Amino acid sequence: MQPPSKYLPADERRAVTVEAVIELAAEQNPSEITTAAIAKHMSVTQGSLFRHFANKEAILESVINWVAKRLLTRIDKAMQGQDSALAALHGAFMTHIQFISDHPGVPRILFSELQRKESTAAKKLVTALLNQYRQRIQQALEQGKQNKEFDTELDIEAAAQLFIGSIQGLVVQSVLLGTDFVIQPAAQDTFALYTRAIEAR
Repeated sequence: MQPPSKYLPADERRAVTVEAVIELAAEQNPSEITTAAIAKHMSVTQGSLFRHFANKEAILESVINWVAKRLLTRIDKAMQGQDSALAALHGAFMTHIQFISDHPGVPRILFSELQRKESTAAKKLVTALLNQYRQRIQQALEQGKQNKEFDTELDIEAAAQLFIGSIQGLVVQSVLLGTDFVIQPAAQDTFALYTRAIEAR
């Protein structure tokens, strides 16, 4: 990243710090990212970080809030105004995949927080994000079921879990295979299979 100005306003400094953590998470285990590494990546001192954040946990909370706000806003925009529940789900699926492509460090951070044994504020924020996301998918699935787009006996909760799990599976493949795995075409193929699983017969 470009070295930020030493005299950024507080809000901008916090935003730049969040971006730095996400960039670092794309290259290394998020749990191993230190405040020293964040400061070095930003070309600032640790002291300047602690003028805006009490500790590393506070930085992580800001990162999760940043992710939640931007991801859910994009998902809502992708789902609104669609002419069918299936189109809304497709929009959400591909928008999520694009978000991951734009910010590959994000899923690493979310997975890392969920794997922590202790109940941290950041982990609670990740859980809340997943619940809000799941609710949006369940609403679209319920609408499609009512419209008879989807199987009338469709298990909404299971279908929502499969939707989210399909994205997570693609993320894992992307992490493992790196540049050898092109996620967008794979996502289209995966969603086509998902459609067959839920559509009305």
